[in-house]
Amino acid sequence: MAGEVAERQKPSKGGGLRRPKRRLSIRIDMTPMVDIAFLLLIFYMVTTVFAMPQAMEINLPPADQSEDVEVKESNLLSIRVDEDGRYWWNLKTPTPDNLPLLIPSDPNKPDTVIYKLDSDTLRGLLVAQNRENAKLNTLILIDRAASYADMVNILDEIDLIERSWNYNIAQTLSKKVDELTKDEKFSYRYAIGDWEDRDTKIIDAARDQAIGRGEL
Repeated sequence: MAGEVAERQKPSKGGGLRRPKRRLSIRIDMTPMVDIAFLLLIFYMVTTVFAMPQAMEINLPPADQSEDVEVKESNLLSIRVDEDGRYWWNLKTPTPDNLPLLIPSDPNKPDTVIYKLDSDTLRGLLVAQNRENAKLNTLILIDRAASYADMVNILDEIDLIERSWNYNIAQTLSKKVDELTKDEKFSYRYAIGDWEDRDTKIIDAARDQAIGRGEL
C-alpha cells in the first residue's frame, strides 16, 4: 500500500462517560515514487542525443612550406570586412576607379539591424567569379574590430562551395566524391591576410562612394 492509516486512542484519565478522541497518523510509503524517479532518469539517459562538437576542417599548407606564391592581379579577388561587419569585394588591386563594392545586405534582416550579410549573395559571388576564372585566388581581409563570426561565415561558404562543386563533378564522372583524383577535385584557393592601415583608407573611400550611390 502507498500509505497506512493508524488509529490511536488516548487513554482517559477518569472513569467518566466522556468519549475518547481519536487521533489519526498517516505514513506514506515513498518507495514507489523513488522507483519511478530512477526509471525516468534511466529513460532520459538512454534516449538523449548528445550534441556533437562542431568543428570546421581547414586545409593548411605544410609547416616547411614558407616560399611566397605570386598571384597575378587579374586572378585576385579580395573580400574585406570592415569594423561594422559590412562585406566588400573587388577584383584586382583597389584604385580610385576600382574601389571595393558593398555586398548587399539581407533584405529580410530585422529593422533594428543596420547590416546583415546575405549568405546566398556571397556564395553566388564566389561561385560566379570562380566559374569565370579557373585560376582565381581569394584574399580575405578582416578588420581587427570585426566579429570573429565574420571570418567563420566566409570560411563556411568556401567549404560549402568546395563540397557542392566536387559533388557535381563526381555526379558528372559517375564517381563518388572520395574516388575523385587530385586533378579532378576542385580546391578553393584562398588566403587570410592582415588588415593594414591602407585597408582602412580603402574602405573609407569605398564607403563614401556607396553613400553617394544611396547604398548606405
